[in-house]
Amino acid sequence: MKILVINSGSSSLKFTLFEMEGGSNTVIASGLVERVGTPTPNLIIKRPDGFKFEESPEGVKNHSDGLRAVCAKLVDPQIGVLKSLSEVKAIGHRVLHGGEKVTAPVKVDEAVKDIIRECIPLGPLHNPANLSGIEACEEIFAGVPNVAVFDTQFHQTMPPEAYLYAIPMEFYKKYGIRKYGFHGTSHRFVTLSTAEFLGKKPEDVTIITCHLGNGCSMAAVKNGKVIDTTMGLTPLEGLMMGTRSGDMDPAAVLRMVDVGNTAKDVDTILNKKSGLLAIGGIGSGDMRDIVNAANSGNKDAALALKMFIRRIVKYIGSYYVLLGGADAIVFTGGIGEHSIPERKAILDGIACLGIKCDDAKNNDCFGKAGVISTDDSAWKAIVMPTNEELMIALETVKTLGLA
Repeated sequence: MKILVINSGSSSLKFTLFEMEGGSNTVIASGLVERVGTPTPNLIIKRPDGFKFEESPEGVKNHSDGLRAVCAKLVDPQIGVLKSLSEVKAIGHRVLHGGEKVTAPVKVDEAVKDIIRECIPLGPLHNPANLSGIEACEEIFAGVPNVAVFDTQFHQTMPPEAYLYAIPMEFYKKYGIRKYGFHGTSHRFVTLSTAEFLGKKPEDVTIITCHLGNGCSMAAVKNGKVIDTTMGLTPLEGLMMGTRSGDMDPAAVLRMVDVGNTAKDVDTILNKKSGLLAIGGIGSGDMRDIVNAANSGNKDAALALKMFIRRIVKYIGSYYVLLGGADAIVFTGGIGEHSIPERKAILDGIACLGIKCDDAKNNDCFGKAGVISTDDSAWKAIVMPTNEELMIALETVKTLGLA
């Protein structure tokens, strides 16, 4: 049974094609179309046998054109892995925002598409693109069911005291201004995977999940359900990230406008020109570049690392108290899975909570699951690789009852 997973961005369309039979979930092709709507689109298709195809297709004006370009290659005798598009039995879509109306993956119909449209003000860059991807699939894969898996849905178990902002209630009731949280598919995947790793049921685990990549977020998960998360109305709130500022005084935003920036200018600065990129001062927000610069004596890069670690440590402390203790802290994402010195610095920062880094285990856990805390620690530190595409595929199969 072949399941296609689509992640449509504002100018890109990523895909992963799975073969899912008898409990085996195998990627048989993946890739993307980038620079959709520009004169120079780029199509990349990869197969697990190491084969890679790349070209600049003509006439990719929108997501539908991009998907058609992908589909043409997927059935190509030399490049593709399908004899016919009819082999695809279902399509799962990553959708950014479902507001309060969606708390589980859902089969797409007109009502679901209306919810995605209603949430465009909450996700103006992503929701329109996500909807375009769905509509492209409806057009090209006529009759094949689509399932929407929302980035916000795993966090909808938060209580009001966690998701409400202390502003007049009319802003929440009329405009939906509240904390929603993001990276939900990743946090759910690592929660389920960590429960299995620990030999427990999901409802029996209490953990702090740390999705650390170019975008960073954390979640406090009690008995398998989120009670708090760092990202808010948008993915800007919370931790310091590759190019996002994370938490800051709202009055600082007003001051940035007062000194001559437009609201749009400030939005761009806070989302695309801040974080590690801004503080490190090396023209990159990539953690690997920041670490290399800091190790070479760059003081700004070293400061960026200290700020990054400090905020994570601060949130771990608050979440540990909110949870009343935890079974484990879980690292995932590009940084969480691969950045050995950052994991150690974080664990050193929370040593007072009875957890210590085992340097040998930490060095060994590069991109693979494992415990990196010492055996005598009061709770565990775990590295757990995430797989959002697989989570979407699994949710798609479950939602449609195909398993």
